[in-house]
Amino acid sequence: MKNLLALILLCFCMFPSNLKAQERTLNDEGIKKIVPALLVIDIQNEFLPFMSETDRKSAMDTINKAIAIFHEKKLPVIRVYHHDIERGPHPGSEGFEFPKSVQITENDPKVIKHYANAFTKTCLDSLLKTLGVNTVFLCGLSATGCVLGTYFGGMDHDYLTLMLKDGLISPKTEQTAMIREICSGLNYSVVKTMLNRKP
Repeated sequence: MKNLLALILLCFCMFPSNLKAQERTLNDEGIKKIVPALLVIDIQNEFLPFMSETDRKSAMDTINKAIAIFHEKKLPVIRVYHHDIERGPHPGSEGFEFPKSVQITENDPKVIKHYANAFTKTCLDSLLKTLGVNTVFLCGLSATGCVLGTYFGGMDHDYLTLMLKDGLISPKTEQTAMIREICSGLNYSVVKTMLNRKP
């Protein structure tokens, strides 16, 4: 736990200017200009049993609400799947898939990654650019692993990158709370208000 905290704090200290820039973007003028996408990360059957039950119960409901409003507003919902080439889960297996209760559709773009950061050696950046996206909201698991890696990856690629704070899942609830505390993010209710604003 101490090593995890040290790593997260080190990462946080490495990106202060990016975080400040993101904060400046979240003013009234910036909110009107954002073109957002929702990244739903790694909520695969293989990994969910290893996550905090408390996180799973609350976050999965929030994730579905977020998917629903992004669909309603005709904004991109991007499904991100993890595939370890040696250990799996492998595409086509039940463990690879999201639970059937998750409200994604086959029309939602799919990205398969082999690294924690979903931008590493994937089509994610080019897909977002093609869609005209400049802001990404991250939800899923693990907040301390792939979501966190993608969070910093998004900033490295010059996206306004925000956690959906109540849509995060980790092996331990206290780890999720730590990520909510130190990373830029918004709760679903705030995101919904932003998306419902008239231009």
